[in-house]
Amino acid sequence: MPELSRRRALTTAASLATAAGVPSALAPSARAAGGAGRRQDSPADFDEVYRGRRIRGTSSAAGSHHHHEPGYAVFVDDVELHVMRNADGSWISVVSHYDPVPSPRAAARAAVDELQGAPLLPPPAN
Repeated sequence: MPELSRRRALTTAASLATAAGVPSALAPSARAAGGAGRRQDSPADFDEVYRGRRIRGTSSAAGSHHHHEPGYAVFVDDVELHVMRNADGSWISVVSHYDPVPSPRAAARAAVDELQGAPLLPPPAN
């Protein structure tokens, strides 16, 4: 008789729990997000001056320059900063792409910090 591996035991337990209608402990992020396919709530709008730069974030009914669907737009000195929400709820921007932050406001502040006074260039026209 083959030895029972940890992988086989977990697979069997997950299969039995699913068949019994027990929510899986292996996918807590899906439950926290309200289930698959359901968007998380949009973050709050903001408009402030941070280190001498005006940063602004707003829900965009028409979508941003890069997206054709409604979303959230962030601006630094009235130039759009492309932001994106990750699957885990964190945010990244085109300026600080490898440093996820908890909100669009934090992404705008991180971009200002990274720019060190340099202007944010607008996205290229397609």
